[in-house]
Amino acid sequence: MTRDQQSMAKIVVLGGGPAGGATALGLKKLGYQVTVITQPRPFKAVEGISERVLEGLRNAGFQQALANLPAASPRMASWNGETNSANTERLVNRSELDRGIGLDLQAAGVTVIDGRVDRVNPNDDGYAISVKADGDVAVAQLITTDFLVEARGRSAPGAGLERLRGSETVSLLQYWQGAPCQPQSAAESFQDGWAWMAAWSDGTRYLQLTFDVASANLPDKSQLIDHCNRILRTLSSAEPFLDSAEPSGIIHARTSTPILCREAVGGNWIRVGDAAMAVDPLSGNGIFQALSSALQAPAVINTLLQQPENAPLAKQFYQQRVDHLFYRFARIGRDFYASEARWDNPFWVTRRNWPDSEPLHQETDPASLKVETLPVVSNGLITAQEVVTTNDQPLGIWHLNGLAMAPVVRALQQRAADESPQDCLQQTLGLAPSTAEGLTRWLYQNSWLASVR
Repeated sequence: MTRDQQSMAKIVVLGGGPAGGATALGLKKLGYQVTVITQPRPFKAVEGISERVLEGLRNAGFQQALANLPAASPRMASWNGETNSANTERLVNRSELDRGIGLDLQAAGVTVIDGRVDRVNPNDDGYAISVKADGDVAVAQLITTDFLVEARGRSAPGAGLERLRGSETVSLLQYWQGAPCQPQSAAESFQDGWAWMAAWSDGTRYLQLTFDVASANLPDKSQLIDHCNRILRTLSSAEPFLDSAEPSGIIHARTSTPILCREAVGGNWIRVGDAAMAVDPLSGNGIFQALSSALQAPAVINTLLQQPENAPLAKQFYQQRVDHLFYRFARIGRDFYASEARWDNPFWVTRRNWPDSEPLHQETDPASLKVETLPVVSNGLITAQEVVTTNDQPLGIWHLNGLAMAPVVRALQQRAADESPQDCLQQTLGLAPSTAEGLTRWLYQNSWLASVR
């Protein structure tokens, strides 16, 4: 497919959050005609992001979305009876962040449509999408596309795809209003779940309780606010957020069940972000994991459209990474739940043991190093290359600082018993002494070479 053909291929992204926005920007850089259909969130939301998430957003190409980010604010965690206030996070107004993402997309030449997706119908040429403007029940805009990117987060329709679900979880969000204050946030565990609380600079307080759906025995809707407020008043971390504040508005119930889509990509569609895999919010990595899949998606889409003969390779690449990310974040959550040892009710027991008993990180064993041919991203396409896999890096490492690692491992595995690793790298691969020395140090530090006793 030539550059002109790429510009003719129409791609529609459903959803304009970080995942949909990052995918759209990546596709635009590859020369595609991209349209994003998005609408504002139906409720106010604030989200805490780490410096790692901030760096990921910058790397995705967002500028205006990050122009007015607040400074880092204190974050207190009270877990297993212990309190830690050493961490900070940036409290981001999601409506403002998403609005900035829209401005970044428009500046890059992406068409942004503000509306609600009414129907998505597949046809012989791709998809026909019916879009309604907010509040307009009579007129619908019909948009056709060759390729569809589903990026509507947890609210994305299941589309009949097989999905792995973790412990069924619901998060109940309530707003309180107080005087303007310094932003801060806190998390605290309690017998039947955990709470996340944040105070925004305008005095809005975001108080969220997370429960197990099956065992929470929640009251009916008319009593739900009182039930949540009784719990909040027992939490020491909640005191600064409730002080001189009053409840306002209604409770918003949101599913926060971990979900993995077993088929996240097809011939003319792909799911990114939470639509591909949604993790437990306890991990605090929601935006980061959404970006992790979205940043890989443009190369996968480019391969499906430009080199359809390599479609199986592109699908393998993407699904393996979605699966790998999901289990990684699921195990992070599992280990954090396991660190709360005071209660043995269903909420805690099920989450301490899901998704499996595999350790988060495997100890790298030099004997586990293998040279395998696996799919990688190369020049905007998915290609098969020799990579090095370990028991802790099953997806493989292709390059390190621009140096292909498969020849390095092959040379070391074939070196003479009396030859040092550094001499081997210099003689066999022709590396400069300083390069060979630095690489040898890295190999020892990362257990690719057995330590000399």
